[in-house]
Amino acid sequence: MTKAEQVATSRRKGSQTRADIRQAALSLFTERGYDATSMREIAEQLGITKAALYYHFDSKEAIILSLFQENMRALDDLLDWAASQPFTPELSSEFLGRWIALSARQGLRTMRFAAANHAALRTVMAARQGGPLERVDRAARLILGPDAPLADRLRVRMALLSVHNAVLAAQGTEAADADILTIATQAATLLVGDLFPAPRLPVPE
Repeated sequence: MTKAEQVATSRRKGSQTRADIRQAALSLFTERGYDATSMREIAEQLGITKAALYYHFDSKEAIILSLFQENMRALDDLLDWAASQPFTPELSSEFLGRWIALSARQGLRTMRFAAANHAALRTVMAARQGGPLERVDRAARLILGPDAPLADRLRVRMALLSVHNAVLAAQGTEAADADILTIATQAATLLVGDLFPAPRLPVPE
């Protein structure tokens, strides 16, 4: 193996370790609470040393910020794709479907954490700009155009938040991820109604 290949392999392993840390921490934060979970417990959950954990993240706050930044980057990629397309009712339908699917695929566990740790999340995200609502606003404008009536903008914003709302509604129930995605899609369809065709979820690869 060449030196370049060794570096590439090391980077891939490091990236996977960071992803594993984020998911383990998220599970513990959701189950036990953010404040009640220590960095030591996260390391033990993964079977690594605290030193190895601190090599990738120097605090619980850093883990959460990394997780939310990853989710925001995925939304930004989707927004940039929509902005590059011709504005049509079919685009609005496809874009909303992709947004719902992305929210469900990458955001369900994050949303469950947020629902269970409101105070901690407010502290971690305090004074940070460019959050989810800014992206919801941009998405609504891409779906409707810049001059849509307020009522239509609110309906579309509610549709964009349908997965978030379904996660909140599912707390304390036996709802699985697939149930949440189904209900969120149905709710979004009802909300956009006569504005454009029902959101079309992308076909799984």
